[in-house]
This record gives sequence, C-alpha cells and structure tokens, in this order.
Amino acid sequence: MKLTYYGHSCVLVEHEGKRLIIDPFLSGNPQSGVDPSSLQVDAVVLTHGHGDHFGDTIEIAKANNCPVIAVFELAAYCASKGAESYGMNTGGSYTFLGFTIKMTQAFHSSSVQDGDQIIYVGQPVGLLITAGGKTFYHAGDTCLFSDLKLIGELHSIDVAALPIGDNFTMGPEEAAMAAQWVKAKRILPLHYNTFPPIRQDVGQFAERLQKLGIRCEALQSKESLEV
Repeated sequence: MKLTYYGHSCVLVEHEGKRLIIDPFLSGNPQSGVDPSSLQVDAVVLTHGHGDHFGDTIEIAKANNCPVIAVFELAAYCASKGAESYGMNTGGSYTFLGFTIKMTQAFHSSSVQDGDQIIYVGQPVGLLITAGGKTFYHAGDTCLFSDLKLIGELHSIDVAALPIGDNFTMGPEEAAMAAQWVKAKRILPLHYNTFPPIRQDVGQFAERLQKLGIRCEALQSKESLEV
C-alpha cells in the first residue's frame, strides 16, 4: 500500500493499481498544489462533509465516473448532486477493488454548505483501510476519545493519520496520546498549518512522538510513503 499526502487531510491510497482519495480538499487548499482535474482515482472516500474535506468531491467523482463512499446521509447528498455514491455507517465494512473500508467513530460535526443553507449530512467518521495485509487508519477530524484505545486493540494499524491542529480537532499533546492508544508505529500528522487557527510546530510534535518510540511521517504535499 502506498500513501500520498496532498495537504490538510487529503490522502491518496494506492494498492495494485487501484486508487482511493480521502477528503479531496484540493482547489481551495493552499497546501495541495494539485489540480483536481489531473487526478485518476477509483473512488472518493469521505470522513465528513465540511468544505475543507468535501472539497472537490463531486467534480472528481464525475470526472472519473467513480463512487463517493461516505456515511449514508453524506452519500445521499452526493447522489443528489449527480455523483455515484455508496452509503455506509459507523462500524460497517465494505470491500471494494481489493480495499476493505471500515468506518469508525469520530467526535466532531458534519455539514455541507449548499448556497446559503447549512445541511446536516450524518455523523463524522474515521476510516480503517486495509489492503495487502496492511492497515491505514485515517482518524478524520476528531477530539481525543477513549475508544481510540479499542480501535487500537481490535486492529493492527500500520500507519495512523491523526489531526494535530487544535481549535477544530485535538491538538499535538492529545494527538500524541491518541498515537499511543491506536498502537501505530508510524503517524502521519494531518489538519495543521492550512489556516492561521490551526498553526502548529510539527517538528515539536515529531520530537514528542520520538520520545514515545513512535515515528512521525511529516510529509509535504505530493510526498509518499510505503506501508
């Protein structure tokens, strides 16, 4: 499995020629440097509906004639916009093109801005994506919560992507605790430095993890790692 980071919380997951893109906030993302029209993917997978995660979902799904995989209400919203969609919910798993996608809890909120309306689109989720015997955990936007321990006990996680920006999600100190609870040896920090309210020193976070015996994979946009 190969992971490529596109800034903020967007991660491309590849295995045996198939590609999933998670939370494709690209055209409005000052970090990404990626043109959404250049992407070739087999599915868009969403953690929740906020604009800095939903991003270019509809455009990418239509251009690639591929499904949006999301919690039921958000999938229904995507379908209403003309995109193919597949609805799931917390605790459920779905096997698609060699990937097994499982949705976990995340504690946050979830809505889309549609014109002047804010529309509720179901609860936010984290994602466990397994392929080729490897598991990647994308926590989505979340605070620290005790069931992260259970997620770590139930699954063998190779890489965990955790938000560290604070203000809207957990900050670095709580993310370091989450890293211990999910028992991943490698952590990809997400959701930081995109906007002023979530500025963080990722080097300090990496040092904090190093003291815990955990490796920090602080990727720049378009950088990749093998799982």
